[in-house]
Amino acid sequence: MASALVIMGATQACRGSNALQYDTYRTSQQARGKMSRGGAGFDQIDYSPGGRELDVEIFHFSDLRRRVPSEEILALYRYSFHSLILVTEGEVTQVVDFQPVACCAGSLIVLRPGQLHSFGDDASWDGWMVLFRAEFLPSETQTTSDLLPVLGLDRLPDHLSLAAPDLRAVNEAIARMQEDAVGEASIKDIHALLRHQLCALLLRLVILQDRRTHTDGEHRPSVQRYARFRKLVEQNYSQWHQVSAYAHALSCTEKSLTRASLETTGQGAKSVITDRIVLEAKRVLVHTDRPVYLVAQDLGFAEATNFTKFFKRETGLSPNEYRESANKDLNAVRNP
Repeated sequence: MASALVIMGATQACRGSNALQYDTYRTSQQARGKMSRGGAGFDQIDYSPGGRELDVEIFHFSDLRRRVPSEEILALYRYSFHSLILVTEGEVTQVVDFQPVACCAGSLIVLRPGQLHSFGDDASWDGWMVLFRAEFLPSETQTTSDLLPVLGLDRLPDHLSLAAPDLRAVNEAIARMQEDAVGEASIKDIHALLRHQLCALLLRLVILQDRRTHTDGEHRPSVQRYARFRKLVEQNYSQWHQVSAYAHALSCTEKSLTRASLETTGQGAKSVITDRIVLEAKRVLVHTDRPVYLVAQDLGFAEATNFTKFFKRETGLSPNEYRESANKDLNAVRNP
C-alpha cells in the first residue's frame, strides 16, 4: 500500500481539490506533489498543486499533524518551494540545514528551495505554514520599483523573532490570506489578490528585519553589494571558489567586497563562499549515495583528495565519516 504524506491546505479543505500530496519513499507515483527519497538521508518535496491552481497554500501545522504519522513529521525534508513557518503557540526546536533553531510564539522560519528542514519532535506547538513557488512572486520585469524589496528574500534570515505587536499583524495577514484563498471569485482574481497579499507580507517582514538590524535596507551601498554577491554565490559556488572571481564580476576590489560582507553579516566574503560549498556538500552527502569523487567534481574540485582535505578542514570529518555520522543521527530520530 502506498504511504503518502498529505499536507492539506485551505483550498483543499473547502473545495476538495487542491492539496499538496507528497509521495513518501517512492511508494506512490500518483501524488500531485512528490516527495522522493534520496539515496541516503531525506525526502525531496516538490510542489505541484492540482485542482484549483493557486501557487500558494496556507494552513495550520496542527492540520498537518492530525493527518500524518508522527514518524513522517520527524523526517528531514528538502523543499523545492518557499515556505514560511510562523509559530503562534508553544515551543519547539526545528532544524534548518543541519542547524537547530529554537522556536516559540513569534518565531518565523523562512525556508528557501533546496534547504533541509525538520519540524522537530515536540507536538505541543502550532502555527501557520505558507507555501509558495518562486514564480508566484512577480519578476523584476513585472515589479514596480516600490515592490522590488520583495525580490530580495535573501535579506531575510532563516529565523526571525517577532515582538507581540508584529506577531499579531503577521498572524492577521496570514489568516486573511487563508480566508481569501477560498473566496467566491474567479481563479484569476483570487490568484492576483493572494499574490499582492504575499508581496505585502514579505515587505512587512523585510521592514521588520531592517528595523531590528538598524539598517536602511536597499539604500545602503554595502547591503546592495552584498545582495548582488550572495546572488552570484548561489549561481556560481560550484565553479568560483575565490573572492577575486566575485569581485571581478561585481567590478569592485576584493577588499571592498569583504568589507560589504562584514558590514552586512559579520562574516567575510571568503567565509560566505566556503560555507555555501560546505553546505551543498553536506546536502548531497546526506541526500544521495553519490560517490565522493563525483561530489568533488560537482563542486568544482579537480581532485577528490583536495575536496576531502577541504571538507575535513571545515567540518572535522572526512566526507564519508560525515555521511555515516549524519545518517546515524537521522535514523536515531526516525527510530527513537
